[in-house]
Amino acid sequence: MADAVLRAIRREPDADEHNAIRELWKRHSIAEEQRDLPGLLSTLTPDCVYELVQTGHRWEGHEGATRFYLGLLRAFPDVDFQLSGIVIGPQGVCEEAEVTGTHEGEWLGIEPSGERLVWQVAIFFPWDAQQRLFEGERVWTAGLPLPG
Repeated sequence: MADAVLRAIRREPDADEHNAIRELWKRHSIAEEQRDLPGLLSTLTPDCVYELVQTGHRWEGHEGATRFYLGLLRAFPDVDFQLSGIVIGPQGVCEEAEVTGTHEGEWLGIEPSGERLVWQVAIFFPWDAQQRLFEGERVWTAGLPLPG
């Protein structure tokens, strides 16, 4: 793991790659906003991993990413991400956002409350330079009651 971190730190920025990463993130975000699951999956490596860091929940591959998004959208059909910060580099994208959504369906074993919730997220989209796609998302949340 330490070797992988050192390699990531030592990656030199490249303008063309930076533009590719930014454009892919924009495609991903637009697809998410439009609920375009095939478009969203097209931005991810086949072996992508989605992870909620605090709980250890993981979804692997395109099938797992599909389950993650369908579960989130069933639970919060009106979910809305308002970007509040972003960093793009040769390692990928890190974004911060305020999220709102009405909890209308079960999610991660939590029964729906019917309440409109507001929470913060930080999401890291690791970049796969060979495939020129994201390896998934690592999500940290604050203000959202999650199972321990």
